Amino acid sequence: MTALARCFLAALLLSVPAAPPAVAQDPAAFAAEKCSRYRQATADALRRWGREGLSAEFLSAHAAFIDGGCQGPPSICPRPGRETDFANAMTVRAMNAGMASTFLPWACR
Repeated sequence: MTALARCFLAALLLSVPAAPPAVAQDPAAFAAEKCSRYRQATADALRRWGREGLSAEFLSAHAAFIDGGCQGPPSICPRPGRETDFANAMTVRAMNAGMASTFLPWACR
């Protein structure tokens, strides 16, 4: 191995953190962070697209999910149309923010 390759390898190893970020070590902290991200994404989506076509029942259940710390089993069934579009958009935003799809409140039984 050349000296340059050894220096590059050493720099690479030194740049890797010794431990994952604190939020990754504490599941409760990460759950709170995910909920915070989801709350912000929801506010952004509602500001951008409005509430038209979203029923009061849907909005109320969704707000209760967020206000409850984004906990609990999935229980919101979006109706076809704007509610499904909203749920799909929130699913994509959640996945892009590093949340698993199992985090989301959508479930149609």
